[in-house]
Amino acid sequence: MKKRKTWIWVLVAIFCISTACITTCCTSSDDNPVVETQQPTIWRIQERGKLLVGTTGDYRPLSYREADGNYWGFGIEMAKKIAERIGVGIEFVQTSWPTLTADVLAEPQTFDLAIGGITITDTRRETMLMSEGYLANGKTILCRASESDRYKSLADIDKPEVRVMVNPGGLNEKFANQNLTHATIIVHQKNEEIPSLIAKGEADVMITEITEAPYYVQTDTRLAAPLLNDPFTHGEIGVLMQKGQDDLMEMVNNAIRRMKSDGTLRRLHEKYGLVYAY
Repeated sequence: MKKRKTWIWVLVAIFCISTACITTCCTSSDDNPVVETQQPTIWRIQERGKLLVGTTGDYRPLSYREADGNYWGFGIEMAKKIAERIGVGIEFVQTSWPTLTADVLAEPQTFDLAIGGITITDTRRETMLMSEGYLANGKTILCRASESDRYKSLADIDKPEVRVMVNPGGLNEKFANQNLTHATIIVHQKNEEIPSLIAKGEADVMITEITEAPYYVQTDTRLAAPLLNDPFTHGEIGVLMQKGQDDLMEMVNNAIRRMKSDGTLRRLHEKYGLVYAY
């Protein structure tokens, strides 16, 4: 009788251990895809076989879409790391700054998450989920190198004779409208075209980010970023997604933390010439 009771307790113990394993995590290594219960978003992505990533493709060096449709950039590589972590392929979906919020909130969903130069803000967090930061940013300017001594502060820019160019629908336009009430603000539809327009003299200043400005200074000697080391604002860039996808958000944050700890994030910063702040 005692042996029978002993075997019953052994079987109960085995059942409990097995159940605990199933309901927590079924992976033995951080390098393998994570499959956990209570993860409906991740299951849906795994069943589909690919992660759908919204990105503007107009923001060198974070997210840029070439004429042949291929995407490259810091954010693009981040997205690929996240897809690898889930264990699926990846597909990039075109979005834009004016439609970004609507695209994230769309039903049915247009994509699983958005990435590439998206600043973490309280306003976005009110209606959407935003990850931990993976890249420091702040507002700065691009101008012609021949006029770099002309702009030492916002006051130097906020003059009627200064033509300030911004792309529509994003935080650059919002910043310009709030802080440059005397300057002449020009809205240009394609963000990636603005630096060359500044260089050609079709506008004087571009409101941009410290993540974007160095690329154009390095690739076009006609341009300068005189306030690069003294940005007007300070913030971070993160991953944006629809609320209710807490399992995916946890996955993304875990991927960001891992990339910080194993040096991957630092190497990406160095590859794209960006300042590492972590």
